[in-house]
Amino acid sequence: MPAAENTRTDDQSCRSILNALEGKGELLVVDKPVSAKFDVSAMLSLADHRAAVRFDKIEGSDIRLFGNLLTSRERIAMALGVSVDQIQKTLTDAVRNPIKPEIIDNAPVQEVVVRENVLAGLPVPHFFQRETGPYISAGMIIAKDPETGLGNASYARLKVLNENEAMIGIAPNHHLAIMARKAAAMGKPLPFAVVLGAHPAIQLAACLYLGLGDDEMENAGALLGAPVRMAKTVSSDLLVPAEAEVVLEGLIHSDRPLVEGPVSEYHGMYEDYGSGLICTFQARTNRADAMFQVIEPGYHAEHIFIAAVPIAASLKAQLSRALQNVGDVAVTATGSGRNDVIVQLKDPRPGQARRAMAICWGAVSIIKNVTIIDADVDPWDLAAVELAKMTRMRAERDVLIISDLPADRSEAQEDGGVVAKIGYDATMKAGDRSQGYDKALPPEDAYARMRSLLSTIRPDLLP
Repeated sequence: MPAAENTRTDDQSCRSILNALEGKGELLVVDKPVSAKFDVSAMLSLADHRAAVRFDKIEGSDIRLFGNLLTSRERIAMALGVSVDQIQKTLTDAVRNPIKPEIIDNAPVQEVVVRENVLAGLPVPHFFQRETGPYISAGMIIAKDPETGLGNASYARLKVLNENEAMIGIAPNHHLAIMARKAAAMGKPLPFAVVLGAHPAIQLAACLYLGLGDDEMENAGALLGAPVRMAKTVSSDLLVPAEAEVVLEGLIHSDRPLVEGPVSEYHGMYEDYGSGLICTFQARTNRADAMFQVIEPGYHAEHIFIAAVPIAASLKAQLSRALQNVGDVAVTATGSGRNDVIVQLKDPRPGQARRAMAICWGAVSIIKNVTIIDADVDPWDLAAVELAKMTRMRAERDVLIISDLPADRSEAQEDGGVVAKIGYDATMKAGDRSQGYDKALPPEDAYARMRSLLSTIRPDLLP
């Protein structure tokens, strides 16, 4: 279904997909009181990919909470209004064909304005046992480059410290960190906004790997098939999605570091990064009946897929600029949606597999393993990929290990900012097998007869 034909253009919040999931029986509604300290996290972890969850009664808050929204490629396809096999094309087309946002008045997300004790009353979960406080985990961060004025959208975690302050955790190479340092060099903090509950298409756009200065809200418009409706914040000139649930408006202070303590990462373990940055908040706006969005951190389905699918699309766009025979690109859940990439090449020429590996490593530093496969192998089917590695790859020739390549600080094995990376060329090579690579299968007419017979005796077994 083309994006412009989908009814999501009439609703740029999360509400339409929550209603659709409820209609399909995929929304768990918890109407009994639960605590934001560990209980919310435990329930989201238990439900994980099985169900989205809405909590209607969080102790100490009048605001409902929901999570586990985009926990699979099927959910992402549903949110974008396309089939699963069209997700990547839809995202790459959105990178090529941006649509500028439009500014509106009377934004739903500004029905309520709070200017004191901005973070008070929010149902912010304390997720994991060794973490030292509650975290806002689904915050889409909107900011502007203080030099160029160009917009940026991304994700970062925020640990709530008190009613008006939080610590923001951002890697030094993150675009937001670069902009915050630019602002500090000018002697001022960086204005930013934290957006919760915007349409999933807008959230996915914020996860694309683009250049500094590229505005993800323009790509979000392409995904929606219509301009993102945005409103000016009440405390700065930033623009935010008008139909989100909650917006927090504040300042990032690069000159005020704070030691964070242990924090969960995408690989499911704790990391201790040292210091984050203090941010202060001047205002909160929200819908009158606002819901607070949560993404269960660590090795959980939504945290995996909200990164994996946009990273795969971003890599496809990068690879396609250099290679004309790139097929689908997958970023696997077993690689935590970040470390492990599989690239499909159609009739690859000698040397192309290694070139594709180099492009992936150069494009996204968090990527560690890259596997190159032929066009007849589904990159999202890990069993098929492993079979290709077992039958088409010679370890002494087709495995490439390079030490001391740049790694993100979130990489579990990085040492001094670098890590060894590995590439697997699991493509067919001429002369490897005199028998060829044809699959051993019965003839098609026998399949047809047996499908017909099976339809009469056990139709549930038909593929």
